[in-house]
Amino acid sequence: MQKMFLQILLSLTLTSVGMSLPARADERAAPQIREEIWALPLPTPILAYLVRPIEIGPFPLVIMNHGVSLDPRERSFFPLIEFRDAALWLARRGYMVVAPLRPGYGAGALDIPERGIYSLFLSNIGNCANPNFRDPGLAIATLDNWIIDFMAGQKLIVPNDVVVVGQSGGGWGAIALSSLNPPAVRAMIVFAGGRGGHLEGKPNNNCAPDKLVEATGEFGRTSRIPMLWIYSQNDTFFGPRLSKRMYEAFTAAGGNAEYHLLPAFGSDGHFMVDSRDATQIWTPLVSEFLDKHRR
Repeated sequence: MQKMFLQILLSLTLTSVGMSLPARADERAAPQIREEIWALPLPTPILAYLVRPIEIGPFPLVIMNHGVSLDPRERSFFPLIEFRDAALWLARRGYMVVAPLRPGYGAGALDIPERGIYSLFLSNIGNCANPNFRDPGLAIATLDNWIIDFMAGQKLIVPNDVVVVGQSGGGWGAIALSSLNPPAVRAMIVFAGGRGGHLEGKPNNNCAPDKLVEATGEFGRTSRIPMLWIYSQNDTFFGPRLSKRMYEAFTAAGGNAEYHLLPAFGSDGHFMVDSRDATQIWTPLVSEFLDKHRR
């Protein structure tokens, strides 16, 4: 069954199931881009949202990692793309953007990884008294490396010109990946990165914040890739005090990151990158950062 499933995914990937959506009025003057849904035949097969310029590539690659939910029902309603406007903005700058849908999320919720049908659920941090923050981050890092290898093998991307972006738990995955220093990755961008937020569903209530800071420092010991960390004043998952402690632990250990705390946005700045209205707030920082760290 798994072999047949993999063959189906491979077929879909190589033919690229397209979804060319109509442009909004303010997008018609921008370079043309194409939105698609791909099935990637990785060691754990996944679906991915992909957006790229219409022109023939190869293109520099951006991988965008979504956040984490530990509730299977919530994951089943997870959107195919959390941050479409951010992805479109990057594609208009000439990037091929791949946003993988990890096992158990959205359409991938058919997998039910807690039951081990096709894969394992690797996002759980375990007991809050002694959480394992490290391994779930490295699980996302492993997926990102698989995507880089696959896209490079298909000659679809410019070698050694990859940017990894992540939000919340996906941002934590980017921090974990930075500790491995994959040679193809030139820069990383973290929006509201972390794990363990909203313990028991309560805002500003993190699971073992001291251990989260400690794990961040551990990743920083070997991380050398330039990183941009963006948080907001009213983030109810990883507020200013906690995010600054994480940054200080990361850089004190040797990590290469710049930290920006932006003003409050909406009812919860944790989801700023998901909102089209916030694009004008963070794009100047990201543009400057990407221009500074070109290869």
